[in-house]
Amino acid sequence: MKAVFIAYDQAYNMEVVEALEKLSCKGYTMWHDIAGRGTETGLPHEGSHAWPVMNNAVLTFVPDDKVDEILAMCREKDEETPDLGLRAFVWDIFKSY
Repeated sequence: MKAVFIAYDQAYNMEVVEALEKLSCKGYTMWHDIAGRGTETGLPHEGSHAWPVMNNAVLTFVPDDKVDEILAMCREKDEETPDLGLRAFVWDIFKSY
């Protein structure tokens, strides 16, 4: 089992959720209005007058064989509009309850 954390510009919100559902990833936790900035080319998303945009994030736990599909979806969306910003990170899950 893997945990996949996806941080993205709030403009992607429904697209990310719909893509996860299409990939049969039904369970997730979502955070709205998160401030942040990408490490390389990302612009600040701070909800301020100067940087009004905010991020959202989603965390889902999936079987190992779903990870590549999720990452491919994330890469495709990010490459379509790289200025918006979208990143995904994967962790191994050793135990769950």
